[in-house]
Amino acid sequence: MRQLLTTGLLWFSAIGCGLIAGLYFAFSTFIMTALGRIDQAAGIAAMNSINVEIVRSLFMPFFLGTTVSCAALAVMGLLRLSEPGGAAMIVGGGAYVIGMFVVTVVFNVPLNNALAAVRPSSPEAASLWAVYLKDWTFWNHVRTVASLGASALFIAALAGS
Repeated sequence: MRQLLTTGLLWFSAIGCGLIAGLYFAFSTFIMTALGRIDQAAGIAAMNSINVEIVRSLFMPFFLGTTVSCAALAVMGLLRLSEPGGAAMIVGGGAYVIGMFVVTVVFNVPLNNALAAVRPSSPEAASLWAVYLKDWTFWNHVRTVASLGASALFIAALAGS
């Protein structure tokens, strides 16, 4: 039963981390660049709209569910550290929880909140938008790498078990 639970969590986490990594990859490689190339007020309005819709979408159950399953896998990996895949579960779970979830809460969400609080056509919006594009994208790169790395580690754990 324990092995079945572990295998199920590994599959769910590998797929969930991969999906999240793909979304973040799209933002890092072309969406933020495209938003930065259009009129500032339009870019801010578009990003604010994305930020409102994403929390209402199917993204949130994967975002939260994958975070919980990754944390569980990190703990389960500690209990089976000497077994094949145990270390990959610890590192993958930790990378995702810290590199994706904590980074989101500590960096990306506060940037989103600041952007939502500014009037898109105001003078202060120009400097905020420039900082937002640079900083939000940097932290999104971190989330992309953490999510992709976690997915790969969970796949390795599956292959090793």
